[in-house]
This record gives sequence, structure tokens and C-alpha cells, in this order.
Amino acid sequence: MNMNRSTLHLPQGMYDTLWEHLLGVDSEAEEAAFVFADHVLDNGQVRFDGREHFLVPPKGFASRSPFHFELTDDVRASVIKRAHDLQVSLVELHSHNGSFPARFSPSDLYGFQEFVPHVRWRLKKRPYGAIVVAGSGFDGFVWSDEELTPKRLDAIIVGEETTLTATGLSSLTWRYDDRYDEAE
Repeated sequence: MNMNRSTLHLPQGMYDTLWEHLLGVDSEAEEAAFVFADHVLDNGQVRFDGREHFLVPPKGFASRSPFHFELTDDVRASVIKRAHDLQVSLVELHSHNGSFPARFSPSDLYGFQEFVPHVRWRLKKRPYGAIVVAGSGFDGFVWSDEELTPKRLDAIIVGEETTLTATGLSSLTWRYDDRYDEAE
């Protein structure tokens, strides 16, 4: 097998449920969800295949606003445990409201510093994905090796026919100490 890009494959029904949760609610706050995914790793590229999903309920947030959210310890532990029990990778998704194109915010990038290494350690170095969705599309990252710098998640494949392409607007060269500066 020779993959030349990283992708997330979702059944149509799972995609519809996730996007309705993330973008279809009348909330000004960010929404979040997780996909438990089988994965194939080839030369640093990942193919995630969505197996199950979890929609974060309002009580699953310790705090949230239109610009930031923090999950409760119980939700973080629960999704990590479920991924561990299924022996799968974890892909996080969250929404950005407004008319801006999909791009990870500085607070998103800062949040990866602690969460991603912890999850990957707990899940025995399985690849990890992060996706931000907006009305106009999505952008995504994949961590699949030992480095802290992610690679792009290039596309989401819905069902057998629909391919959504990432905006590619989020910088891959940000540093963890740039927490309050706009990503380069």
C-alpha cells in the first residue's frame, strides 16, 4: 500500500450526525466530538476509518465560549478509555462559529501541547487526529510519529463518493511557546 495523503473515512450517517452536532445547533459556543477510528499507517501518512463517535454534551465542558473550550476530566478520561478498550486511534473534532474559513486558533494550537502527547502515550503511540470545522469547510492535523509537529489531515472521505478537502490554512510550523501569537 502506498498512501500519499492522510484521510479520515466516515460513513454517511456518522458524518451527518457529527456535522449536525458541530454546526447545526443554535449555539454561539464551540461544540466538540470524538471519532474512534481504526487506522492504517504508511510512511507517515494515516488513513483513519471511523468506527464509533461521541458527541460531547453541554455538561461535558468544564468551560466553553465562542473562542475556547475545556473538557471535563471525566470526558477526557472516558474518551481515552474507550479508544484504549477498542484499541483504536482517537480523532477530535470541534467547531468554529462565524464566517471565517476553518483554521485552528492560537488557543487550539496551545491546547495540543499537553493533550496530544498525553493521549498518544495512553494509546500506545497510535496516530491522533484533530479537526476544526466551520460552515465553509474543515482543517486538520495528524500526529503519527514521535515528533511534536503534526502533519496535515488532507481530506475527509464521506461514504464512497464525497471527498472534502482541508483548507490547509493552519500553520504546521507553530511552536508550543507561541501560545498567544497568531500561528505563522
